[in-house]
Amino acid sequence: MRVEVWRGGEQGKYETFQVPRRANQTVLDIVTHIQHHQDSTLSYRFACRVGMCGSCAMQVNGVARWTCRTHVSKVCTDGRLQLAPLSNLPIVKDLVVNMDPFFEKMQAAHGRFVGERTRHDPVAPVKPDSPERQEAEAGIECIGCGVCYSSCDVVSWRPDYLGPAALNRAWTLVNDLRDIDFLRLSAVAGDAGCHSCHTQGSCTQHCPKQISPTGSIAGLKRTTARAAMRGELGAETTRRR
Repeated sequence: MRVEVWRGGEQGKYETFQVPRRANQTVLDIVTHIQHHQDSTLSYRFACRVGMCGSCAMQVNGVARWTCRTHVSKVCTDGRLQLAPLSNLPIVKDLVVNMDPFFEKMQAAHGRFVGERTRHDPVAPVKPDSPERQEAEAGIECIGCGVCYSSCDVVSWRPDYLGPAALNRAWTLVNDLRDIDFLRLSAVAGDAGCHSCHTQGSCTQHCPKQISPTGSIAGLKRTTARAAMRGELGAETTRRR
């Protein structure tokens, strides 16, 4: 089969390889074959190969995907495949992107749990059937692969937008009754936060974990609007709904 692979940096170009077609072949198998047998200088990322780490994500025929879980038979019908690095992130080399902006936005959205108990305190009880915990459970399986970020048109239009993964993470923490970071809502309510989302749903459509960042962002929009009307944004007061 004919495989076009992005080579170089931002000003790079596609290079074509002929790769043997095999049964049950994944896109990651294709990339590995090229590096092992045709060009050892090809750069790409992978780790687990079983859909647990997300590091092998790249664009396959223009769509961001995990390549270890994408079978060639499902994305290639004419014997041609095009592979490119994730969009909306700086290209380091070939299929490798710099993930720093992605994780920096996680930090900007206060995506880190802040608790008040220490290891010496009793474990905080969490009711698994509570509405808050159900909201958190719906988005907590995100592994930070960047597929939603690469698929987001709003990130393409305005690079300062926090993005679906960071906002989804913020929503899970807003619903964690143990968390005490009361400034998180202010962090995601700004001009580049949740209210910039156009609700196009690309992040939800392409998420390999079947998470709905669109739903999480909608929750943030409602909660930040209520907090603003109560005069609570930016104040170290309770932000429970």
